[in-house]
Amino acid sequence: MPIKYIGKSIDFKGKTLWEILGNLKNFGVGRIIARNMFERYPEPSYIKIMKVETVPNPETNTPDDMRKVRVWCENTFRGRKFPELYEVFATSYKADYKLIPKYEEAEYCKCDNPRVHNKVLPKTTSFPPLLRELIMRDMKARGEVVEEPQLKIIYNVSQQSHYRAAENDESPTEPLQKGFGKAVTSTLQPHQVSNL
Repeated sequence: MPIKYIGKSIDFKGKTLWEILGNLKNFGVGRIIARNMFERYPEPSYIKIMKVETVPNPETNTPDDMRKVRVWCENTFRGRKFPELYEVFATSYKADYKLIPKYEEAEYCKCDNPRVHNKVLPKTTSFPPLLRELIMRDMKARGEVVEEPQLKIIYNVSQQSHYRAAENDESPTEPLQKGFGKAVTSTLQPHQVSNL
């Protein structure tokens, strides 16, 4: 009878952080750990353990309640080292980590060409057609000059972000994809100032 797997399949390959660090002297402080998921990139991605804090073992060991460990580390992603310490807790239960042997650490961490390409994204974009039309009607009712209103974009930037908003005199390198589709009426066409 053939075996039939049910549920989500995962591509994890390795051990959990607790399995690795619990067996090392001083909980592996100073050692290099890599995630197999990040080995798909040509640049090296790894963490250097700086501090480890154990958490109590859960009362029931279920797949949803695995043993976790709180780790503060120096994070290097795609050859780019981040200045602040990075905390690993939520993903420490995933069986996707591997310990880099000490004699391979120098070769593994060597990066000749770190990825430093930052995307510059636009600061503003046009409003959705109906909202734009309402704003322009309101401008006309108040006696202001009717012009195309622009929506300021706020980006969620984290340590691992490779993008930023354009400065005042800078032009974006990556355009935003506009996907409102075809407007129902001609007055709602994008980039059109109607005479109302």
